[in-house]
Amino acid sequence: MRLLECEAKEIYARYGIPVPKGVRVKAGEPVPADLATIGPELVLKAQVEVGGRGKAGGILPATPADAPRVAEELFQKEIRGVPVREILIEERLLIRHEFYLSILVDRSSRQPLILFAEAGGVDIEQAARETPEAVRRVTVSPLLSEVPPFALRDLLGDMVKEFGPVVNRLWKVFREKDAILAEVNPLVTTDRGVFAADAKLIVDDNALTRQGITVNRDLSPREREAESHGFSYVELDGTIGVIGNGAGLTMATLDLIQFYGGRAANFLDVGGGADKERVKHAVRLVAGRPGVKVILVNLLGGITRCDDVARGILDAGVAQTVMVRLAGTNEAEGKAILDGRGYPMFATMDEAVKAAVEAGA
Repeated sequence: MRLLECEAKEIYARYGIPVPKGVRVKAGEPVPADLATIGPELVLKAQVEVGGRGKAGGILPATPADAPRVAEELFQKEIRGVPVREILIEERLLIRHEFYLSILVDRSSRQPLILFAEAGGVDIEQAARETPEAVRRVTVSPLLSEVPPFALRDLLGDMVKEFGPVVNRLWKVFREKDAILAEVNPLVTTDRGVFAADAKLIVDDNALTRQGITVNRDLSPREREAESHGFSYVELDGTIGVIGNGAGLTMATLDLIQFYGGRAANFLDVGGGADKERVKHAVRLVAGRPGVKVILVNLLGGITRCDDVARGILDAGVAQTVMVRLAGTNEAEGKAILDGRGYPMFATMDEAVKAAVEAGA
């Protein structure tokens, strides 16, 4: 789950990473009257879980006197389709230079990867593509409590003394907060020292409970409903709803849809041992997604019984055509329940996917 900038900065500050003075304000709350104690010049930042806020008009300068007016202007905006419900009012830093620092999970090495560049800001991604050698990289074992001195030298060169403490503090945040990304962009130098002018922190969804987070804000309402039923569910952008049992079978179904030129609307794994109620909720959940033209149910009966699956499909009673491929335990009984009731039945996954792609075009 991605934290808001203000949430990430609160964590960074607790770990000793310098952040600008600031205050959070939610929609409907009055702007504090003592903003002059923050600084003579301010920056108001929309707190939305999307990137590119600055270019989208989500970061505005202000003075303590006109901050209430600028705050009201921000609260009336949508940033890349997301309404502004909270803003961060910060002191405006007099920046000497911008740098980039992040720690993320490197899937290829299966270790944390620390990145550092001597140019930060909104165009860091483009700069990294055009001059990849400008971004220094070191991998560090997650078992280490600190970044080794030799790794800091490789990463920072002759700036170890200036930035080494910040790197180690960010490393501690990354490890202790179960992060998959901890980023400071830009990390800036000023006459008063080093500051995290912006902050991004993404916590592993599997560790939210351990971190004391009870609601995953990154989930859509439909994804949250799926979570309540215990489904593994991901929303995609196609027209073919997909229901399978087992991650491997469900992913293979999505791959085959792509192979035949179709586009899946979702990934939904009902898991092993799904009864008719579980299947009914799965079918209704997928059918409720706008744009779904056809639903493909591809289940193998092991612990799951095909007759229970068939009853769940019947009880769902959705408007879309539900195409079914069942195989395994009580297969004959399941097919008999659906036979003659308008549900296209298929003997193989290949046949079922081809038909679904044609119907979902």
